[in-house]
Amino acid sequence: MSAHALYVTAAYGITAVVLIGLIGWILFDQRARKRELAELEAAGVQRRSDKAAKP
Repeated sequence: MSAHALYVTAAYGITAVVLIGLIGWILFDQRARKRELAELEAAGVQRRSDKAAKP
C-alpha cells in the first residue's frame, strides 16, 4: 500500500467517524428535546404557535 493510498484511506476513515458521531449527536439531542417538550406540555405550558392557530 502506497503512502497516498494510506492517506486517502485514513481521510475517508476519519470522515466516516466524524459523520457517524455528528449523526449520533443529532439523534441523541433530538430525543432530549422531545422529552423536554413533553415535560413542558405535561406541565401545562403551551406553544405560541397553538395560540396563533386558535381564533
